[in-house]
Amino acid sequence: MTGPGDVPPEHLDHLRPVCLGLPDAYEEPAWVGVRWRVRGRTFAHVLTVDPGHQAAYARAAATDEPVCVMTFRSPGDEIAGLLAAGPHFFKPDWAADVVGLRLDADTDWTEVAELLTESYCVLAPKKLVALVDRPG
Repeated sequence: MTGPGDVPPEHLDHLRPVCLGLPDAYEEPAWVGVRWRVRGRTFAHVLTVDPGHQAAYARAAATDEPVCVMTFRSPGDEIAGLLAAGPHFFKPDWAADVVGLRLDADTDWTEVAELLTESYCVLAPKKLVALVDRPG
C-alpha cells in the first residue's frame, strides 16, 4: 500500500466483479479508497482505515491499527442481525442504513457478494433492481 485509503489489490479483485456486474453500476475513486455507485448514489465504499487520517471510520471499526473496511447499505430490518453476526461488522453513525465490515483473511467473499447485491438494491431504481439476480 502506498498511502492512506489504499485498498489491497486482492480485495479489489473480489469486489470489482460483483459491483461492476450490477446494472448501471460504476466505480470511481472516493475521497479516500474506492467506491461503487448507481445513479450517483454510493452502494459500497472500501478503504484502508488509518486511524490518524480516517478517525471516524477507525472509531466505528473499533481499531487503532490500519485495517481495510467496506461500508455498504442494508435494509433496516437486517442491520441488527449483521451486527450480532460478529465483531467484523460495525455500525458507523453517519447514516441509518450504513453498515461496515472489516475485510481480512477470514472474509467470506460469498457473503460479501450477497451484501453488495443487497446494498445495490437498497439504492437502485426499481427498474434496475428488477434486473438483478438476487441471492437466495
